[in-house]
Amino acid sequence: MRFPSFNDGRWLVAALLMLQPVWVHAHPPGLSSLDVGIKPAQIDAKITFALQDIEAFAPMDSDLDAEVTDAEREAAKPSIAKLLAEQLRINADGQDAALAEPGQVRFDDQNNAHVEARYSGSPKQALLVQSKFLALLPDGHQQYLTVRDANGKALTEKMLSKYDDQISLPIANAAAAESPQASFAAFGDFFKLGIEHILTGYDHLLFLFALLAVTHSFWPALKIITFFTIAHSITLACAGLNLIELPSSFVEPFIAATIIYVGLENIVRGDHPKGRHWLTFGFGLIHGFGFAGVLQEMDISSGDTGILLPLLSFNLGIETGQIAVASIVLPLIWWLNKQVATSEKFLRGGSVAVSLMGAFWLVERTML
Repeated sequence: MRFPSFNDGRWLVAALLMLQPVWVHAHPPGLSSLDVGIKPAQIDAKITFALQDIEAFAPMDSDLDAEVTDAEREAAKPSIAKLLAEQLRINADGQDAALAEPGQVRFDDQNNAHVEARYSGSPKQALLVQSKFLALLPDGHQQYLTVRDANGKALTEKMLSKYDDQISLPIANAAAAESPQASFAAFGDFFKLGIEHILTGYDHLLFLFALLAVTHSFWPALKIITFFTIAHSITLACAGLNLIELPSSFVEPFIAATIIYVGLENIVRGDHPKGRHWLTFGFGLIHGFGFAGVLQEMDISSGDTGILLPLLSFNLGIETGQIAVASIVLPLIWWLNKQVATSEKFLRGGSVAVSLMGAFWLVERTML
């Protein structure tokens, strides 16, 4: 197996910068939620989307100055409500339900839109829900659907996609169904979502690479990964129990700052920095809030467990994906670190590239 010469590590910097367009959005929107409530005389629907998913279909920048003001966002509410109402099909007992009143739209401080709509009638035998808006979005977009009865109990849950955008529910059977079945399905959905999230969460992967770049063997790497996992668990428990809540406007720039710091520490302190596992633990808490925020911002919950089950299975998926990536990358890192002629250049060149990407994300998340 032949590896390219590292010179002074500049090829690594160039390679990462060439990938910059792909990494502009370290967390692509890609996820939304739909909560449908069956009431005695009506059906309520609440849809939550990232604004990036809607802007292409309901433009907000009316004066085309590349900035969306509060007034422009307010003016766009009717078009957003109309768009989503037209793309949501609610069918009760074989007949499409009509929208009872214009949908209500509100925005949060995480750049999400929450749309509440009310439909006339209520199903007695069967309910069909189809989210046709998914056909307009990229293939990877997923929407978590929860159907609840009048008491708020989850009757069914399903992860919708562009090619599987509907669910048909026999009401009588659903009312008698055992909730663990829905919970089991939800666990699998969010476990898979966690794996996908870490594999496309380039900022978290780059942070992990920077942490592990100084290791030479199995045990130091295992220590770092273990402390990172413990930190995630603590953060997710706090988030799930609503003990601590941090806005993404703080968390996302801070994650970028951790990437810069670890890259610089690798350059300054070399391949034997002391206390790397404790640094991993502290920074891992912040990254964990980033993971939790993905679900919290979308108002996602599952049955009687609320957000705890999605967070748990989502985190397990993240850890599984993280271990899989580490098992592939670590042998290469250890091999490179054993090459006396190039090990220092590999560490410095790779760490420079890591810090540059971290700086780019920091600027993007605070100024752009």
